[in-house]
Amino acid sequence: MGGVGVGAHARKWVEFFCYFLFTTSGTYRCLKATIFLLLLAAIALLRPPEYDEAYSLFLTAGNPRPAWPTGVFHPGDVRGFYDGHAGWRAIAANLRTGDVHPPLYFWALEAWRRVVGPGWFAARALSVLLTVAGLTLLARLAALARAPVLPTLTITLLSYGFAATGIEARGFALAQCLNIAGVLLALAAVQRSAFGLALLAGGVFGAASFSNYLAVFVGVAAMAWMLATRPRLLPGMIAGIAPFMAADYYFFTGQLHARVGQFVAFAPLPALGRLARDAGAAVFGGLPLYAGGFGGAVAAGLLGLFLACTAGAIRRPPPYAALFALAAVAPPAGLIALGILFHNTPIEIRYLAFSLPYLALLFAALPRALLCPLLAVQAAAIAGLMFAPATMQPQGLAAAEAALVPGALILVPFGNDGVGIPGPFIARLPDAARVELLRAETLADLSHEPRIVLATLQLDNASRATITAARAAIGRNACLAVVQSDALITTLSNRCAHQQP
Repeated sequence: MGGVGVGAHARKWVEFFCYFLFTTSGTYRCLKATIFLLLLAAIALLRPPEYDEAYSLFLTAGNPRPAWPTGVFHPGDVRGFYDGHAGWRAIAANLRTGDVHPPLYFWALEAWRRVVGPGWFAARALSVLLTVAGLTLLARLAALARAPVLPTLTITLLSYGFAATGIEARGFALAQCLNIAGVLLALAAVQRSAFGLALLAGGVFGAASFSNYLAVFVGVAAMAWMLATRPRLLPGMIAGIAPFMAADYYFFTGQLHARVGQFVAFAPLPALGRLARDAGAAVFGGLPLYAGGFGGAVAAGLLGLFLACTAGAIRRPPPYAALFALAAVAPPAGLIALGILFHNTPIEIRYLAFSLPYLALLFAALPRALLCPLLAVQAAAIAGLMFAPATMQPQGLAAAEAALVPGALILVPFGNDGVGIPGPFIARLPDAARVELLRAETLADLSHEPRIVLATLQLDNASRATITAARAAIGRNACLAVVQSDALITTLSNRCAHQQP
């Protein structure tokens, strides 16, 4: 009897969940919009700072490669590296000579930080607002395409890749928002046979590519669809996007030799395997990672659910399915094409996230027997995004752990360029902590330090070499003893320092 009662309660909760998600009353719409905003803000607050976000902050603060002090220093002494302001020209010049991104997002971030302040969460708040704006435009796109609005928004927001990129202090949220606006304008242009809307759509797609080069694949998909449906409007879209393509070319050609070796060499079968893995993760996150020995079974179940949803969408294609299918397929296809062209493998979850709003439009009309399990699994993935350390970069987590060792000297690897590793790490330390960057493959003079914490962060080639050499030096030093060690830090005690008067 108890089991029957539990089952009845579960069914009632599922029924309420479905009613809440899919009802269209004004009260529930406002409540759900508030929940969406709060969910993104919570993710932005809970996740520690990340490698690439440090580039955004330092670039817009006028310190693209911070001149960290040598020797021991306090984080409070270098807060100015995070808090400054750079002009638009300086941002453009630094990007063209030392990075691999176009400038539009960074210009917007610099202006935003002048208004709201220089904090890490403040930078993420811009992405949160842009993501909410993108969801607002997606609701209008779904309505224009006669697709169910609330399922479209919910599938999109609960997609791990969309939520993860939607809160990062990077250009993805801006590019995603502009791409959604471009698809909306392209659809409206075709429906109304309006050349001016096609021109505007091209300009918006161009702005998306000027925020992130890889956003251009969605624009290419929209142009292909327009060629097939209203070819006379295509010149308008091309005219709109052309000035941005020229600007992209100017920056891209200056960046060809920045970050050489960022991606592994291209090989067809490994690239397709990585594409399948990251595409699944973009929708379902890291759920197989949490299952331990059952990870393979969980991955197989997720694949089965995705294939069932795909089959359902094929059986009941929504209006304008060709447009949305092209927009969903274009980013992964474009990444493979780039891999072949440049002999590397630029396949990551965040790039595949550009497909997710259009996949959601294809899945939005699925029957509830498929839609509810899909959303439930996605909700579990978003919980992992918020709380699971396995989905988080380790710099901020390591800093929080290192700060718990009172009076210790904290050693952190400088990394390839002194940005992606020490930037997030130092941002999470208290002002009075004592830090030293390991720039060479030898330990600093530790003879007077009774307690040492080594942050064992190995996120690039330089940091891996540094940590390997540091561990070897610790093993050779009879004065140093390991007190505690885990995946993030190694705490050391200096017996010789304790014996000094």
